[in-house]
Amino acid sequence: MLISGAGVAGPTLAYWLARHGFAVTVVERGAGPRSSGNPVDVRGPAWSVANRMGIVPRLRAVATHATAMRLVDGNGRSLARIPMPATRGDEVELPRGDLAAVLLDAVRDDAELVWDDTITALAHDAGGVDVTFERAAPRRFDFVVGADGLHSTTRRLAFGPESEFVSHLGLYVATVPLGSDEGTDVLLHNTPGRLVSIHPARGAALAAFIFRSAPVPGFDHRNQTQHKQIVTMAYADAGWRVPELLDRLAAAEDLYFDAVSAVRLASWSAGRIALLGDAASCVSLFGDGSTLAMAGAETLAAALAADPATGFARYEAAHRRLVDPKRRRVGRAAGMLVPRTHLGLRVRDLAARGVAAFR
Repeated sequence: MLISGAGVAGPTLAYWLARHGFAVTVVERGAGPRSSGNPVDVRGPAWSVANRMGIVPRLRAVATHATAMRLVDGNGRSLARIPMPATRGDEVELPRGDLAAVLLDAVRDDAELVWDDTITALAHDAGGVDVTFERAAPRRFDFVVGADGLHSTTRRLAFGPESEFVSHLGLYVATVPLGSDEGTDVLLHNTPGRLVSIHPARGAALAAFIFRSAPVPGFDHRNQTQHKQIVTMAYADAGWRVPELLDRLAAAEDLYFDAVSAVRLASWSAGRIALLGDAASCVSLFGDGSTLAMAGAETLAAALAADPATGFARYEAAHRRLVDPKRRRVGRAAGMLVPRTHLGLRVRDLAARGVAAFR
């Protein structure tokens, strides 16, 4: 079994496949684990998966220090403060890179991990999949699973160009580590169509820029110079701490930037090739992506172990029941986090004050 992608979905799938007796190889384009990205939650079905993997103590150890969300105006004055315990009995918030690291450690002794390589061609028949790599020699596998994210190479090779399956949701997001202690509150500052946040993470804060925009012509998700230019232009006239944060972004080497997007396919599998996580069903930023990735990985492993011939179909039928409700909430979540207008901001802030009053 070959898995493309060593983020959240890939290592989780590798762990459960190994427990079911599969020989597993994980190939990752990056030279090592990625450290950037937003803090994520492990909760609901993913919490059960983490418990069965025995990794909950490690997740708690790297949990963020955030205790509340605080809306602030252009002068830094608090508009509303909503408590949000960083760790509850059945939920934990942690940096995405730390979650991926914990999952990789859990599977390191049970899977072959291949870094700094990627799939360049796939040819499948009734008996398996012939895989060509950019660096390594060609190999044949019984199955291939693409867990390689929104811009999945596996999906492009097996299903078709990205433009057929990925739709822009009208937002872009950038995150950059600040390397400083910013207390314990997540700070959020909005102007119409724009949000800047500072998340305390775990003593090394993370800044996020989330803004509304039509698709950027010529956008290249790997061009960091272009990404910095796009964010700087979008926030050129913003106040509060934005000029300082833009300086940090300009100097950053570890920057994440991408469009907030949805992935929709009629089927998540083609022969002996299947998709998992964001590659199959991304509802990025607002859709509990890490939780869905972990839950889907365990479902896929169990389905393949029960019957490899029908495993992909049964995994998809079961996991779509978790994914589809999340899709329907994306627009509402975006409207609350990044209101389009001054009126929308006032309504959101009033709602936040009401929530805070009952906490």
